[in-house]
Amino acid sequence: MTTPSTTTEPAATGFLDALRPLLPDLSVGALLGFATALALKAVGRIVLIVVGLLFIALQLLSYFDIVSVNWLQLQALAEPALRRGGEQGGEWLQRVLLANLPFAGAFTAGFVLGLRMR
Repeated sequence: MTTPSTTTEPAATGFLDALRPLLPDLSVGALLGFATALALKAVGRIVLIVVGLLFIALQLLSYFDIVSVNWLQLQALAEPALRRGGEQGGEWLQRVLLANLPFAGAFTAGFVLGLRMR
């Protein structure tokens, strides 16, 4: 009669041993990602309210002929800067995310979870 073996499989043990040194990065990354998302949501709301109020004020000033806004000229001035910033921002984000992959992965997961929280 044979007794069942109580040892774990070597593949599972190897995976857990390989994951152990990454646990601090993973846990801190997830926590910081979650906190960043919550802060971004709070600050983002305030920024959107301020931008909306400024737009309303500008429209009121324009309505009463206090100021005149050339929207096409404003768009022509802002568009190249926004396009350049988007291209440079994408390269920067890629460098940051690939620099420390375990931390970045956990940060991203925590960030997405924080954004989905109400």
